[in-house]
Amino acid sequence: MLRLTDRWIWDSWYAVHEGRHHVFYLQAERSLVDPERRHRHPSVGHAVSDDLRHWEVLPDALAPSTADAFDDWTTWTGSVVRDDAGTWWMFYTGSRHADDGLVQRIGAARSTDLLTWDKVSSDALVSGDARWYEQYGTAAWGDEAWRDPFVFRHADPSDGSVDGSADGRWHMLITARATHGPDAGRGVVGHAVSDDLLSWDVLPPITQPHTGFGQLEVNQVEVIDGIPTLLFCCDTPQLDADGLARHGRGGVFSVTGRSLLGPFDIAAARRFDHDDLYAARLVKHAGRWHLIGFRNIGPDGFIGELSDPIPVTVDPGHGGLVALEERDGDESG
Repeated sequence: MLRLTDRWIWDSWYAVHEGRHHVFYLQAERSLVDPERRHRHPSVGHAVSDDLRHWEVLPDALAPSTADAFDDWTTWTGSVVRDDAGTWWMFYTGSRHADDGLVQRIGAARSTDLLTWDKVSSDALVSGDARWYEQYGTAAWGDEAWRDPFVFRHADPSDGSVDGSADGRWHMLITARATHGPDAGRGVVGHAVSDDLLSWDVLPPITQPHTGFGQLEVNQVEVIDGIPTLLFCCDTPQLDADGLARHGRGGVFSVTGRSLLGPFDIAAARRFDHDDLYAARLVKHAGRWHLIGFRNIGPDGFIGELSDPIPVTVDPGHGGLVALEERDGDESG
């Protein structure tokens, strides 16, 4: 568990280097008093661990830029990858004062050691394309969703790409919304591709809207026990009527597919049975996959700390992630 006495922690993303786990996370001062204010006052913290349970806090990784940059108001959730030359890239979400923080865009920073990060540009690298993605002001949704970039190289057919979709390119999955249908159900996983991590082509989403979710936040794809699996989250207020009827409440969701790019039937997504966990990530340690997310709402309100790792596997009977203890219990019964 990672808890800071003076700051709240929420969304997190991970990298492994020389056998150590690095976590980057959104943080804000508890002196703000109202935890809802944290969204407009974040920075990106950094810590390391050998076991995903005991963390050493390091100097902060990233903060908003100065005026007239795409991220001059906030730096939000992202992911980290390493290129062929050994340079680390952190892709992250930014918002700016000029848009009243209501239009989300994606940029990047680079590092040689995971400690010191230099932003690539004051301009965004990837923005939503109106051909496929909802733009601010075209619907009743409160902002333009284009955030939480998850970047991976789709290079090896052994990663579960049974449909031959592995192409050696860098792929980015994005929290986004479609351009059509009832506002409450437009959530999709956006998609962009690149050959060099710098120039990106925006493509249509890899999922369909109207499957119960107003947004699919903090998404990630991994091959779990040989099965390509999509992870995402959606809070209760962002579920549409069908989503509420199906799941009862928001939380962390997962669904399996034929490859890392799907197809994924989001209507068949399974809610992970952990009521206070949100924005969870899949992290591999000692040969086993774990979920780590932030602890969201408890009896006294917002908690704001990272959970201990939860070992998980895919339950083929349900098409999603379950805790290993739950799977073992089902089998033993």
